[in-house]
Amino acid sequence: MPDEPVWLEPLQRVGLALAIGFLVGVERGWKQRDDSEGQRVAGIRTFALIGLLGGVSGLLLPAMGAAPVAALALAFGAAFAAFQFRQAVKDSDNSVTSTVAGLLVFALGLYAVVGETVVAAAVAVAGTIVLAFKEGLHTWVRSITWKEMRSALLILAATCIALPLIPEGAVDPLGAIEPRSLWWLTILIASASFVGYVALRALGPRAGLMIGALAGALVSSTVVTIDLGRRVRSSEIDPSSGAAAAALAAAVSLIRCGLVASLFSSAVAAHLLPVLTVSAAVCLGCAWILARPAARSVATAPYPAIKSPLDLWSVAKFAVLLVLLTIGANLVSNGLGSYGLGVFAATAGLVDVDAVSLAVGKLATTGLATETAVGAILIGIVANQMFKLAAVAVGGALGFSLRFGVVVTLAGIAGTIVHALTPIIFSSLSLLS
Repeated sequence: MPDEPVWLEPLQRVGLALAIGFLVGVERGWKQRDDSEGQRVAGIRTFALIGLLGGVSGLLLPAMGAAPVAALALAFGAAFAAFQFRQAVKDSDNSVTSTVAGLLVFALGLYAVVGETVVAAAVAVAGTIVLAFKEGLHTWVRSITWKEMRSALLILAATCIALPLIPEGAVDPLGAIEPRSLWWLTILIASASFVGYVALRALGPRAGLMIGALAGALVSSTVVTIDLGRRVRSSEIDPSSGAAAAALAAAVSLIRCGLVASLFSSAVAAHLLPVLTVSAAVCLGCAWILARPAARSVATAPYPAIKSPLDLWSVAKFAVLLVLLTIGANLVSNGLGSYGLGVFAATAGLVDVDAVSLAVGKLATTGLATETAVGAILIGIVANQMFKLAAVAVGGALGFSLRFGVVVTLAGIAGTIVHALTPIIFSSLSLLS
């Protein structure tokens, strides 16, 4: 394959710089589309030329050095800011958005030549999205309450400030207490509660509840179920809606566990996926049945107000419970080793069934019998479902826990039947072959 011409890459990079300016210019020009010819300020052509100027500045950098290019950038910035200021005074406009956008396009045009093109393009697209969604962002900001702002800031502080200060790894001789992992659990619980609140508030009592449960279950169905029980108890959602969302989260959890375990062993996948698929299907069917009366009640009666985006006391109590269970599971697994695989699956599955699927799936690749691996994973899943059911029952949401208990029972019966029939089916298939 012949070598590419030396001028091709610089030309491509300058072309990207021009495209970045054109992209932002289209958005700026669209905002001014109703202005008459000659009244439009800094539209497509202006921003395209700004991007091109930034790209040419990047080409000049190796030959001229940093000082002349920096002087050119300062000169452009001063001239563009002065022009925008004069126009703002003329139009009585206090916004500096176009000024910042012009400086950003120049900087991205320069970076497109001297840096990573993918990063330059991604930042340009992100900046254009922010510019385009002006009305939506302003409406969103006006609708934020102090409680919502406080909750979001607390979660960000716990993640960005407190988490880096917490030591990594175990701090006890048995290796059971890992402060950073335990703090992550607390952040996860708080985030699930906040996401559920946002979904309910933004999408309504039915769609928001289901979508929030789906999103949260991708991370932890246990956390989602506990939060649903709290919301039922505080009358933010009715028991049928809560149980429907919990059943949906359980279905996601079952499918996720099956996929995680199947990554390591096709034999485990062949025995496990039919069981979990049928159980998940039962959960989905129950969710649909439970959601129907909830939908009718929403249509005929006003929905209770959502009280809090983040119940710190509930989060703290559940975080302490998960911490204790995590430490207990680690102690059991460390004390019993491979001889206590079932006990490990039952204890670890209380808080993190994915960890059981991952650990047992790996063991299946090193000689662990398929039947033993499948049995351990199922034990972890059953323990997890029982823990969720017990937690919501103890929390006081009786109607919710009874409905969710029926879902768990039906899914368990269906899974047990399929698990019992799987060896017979495999034997029949081997005889036929």
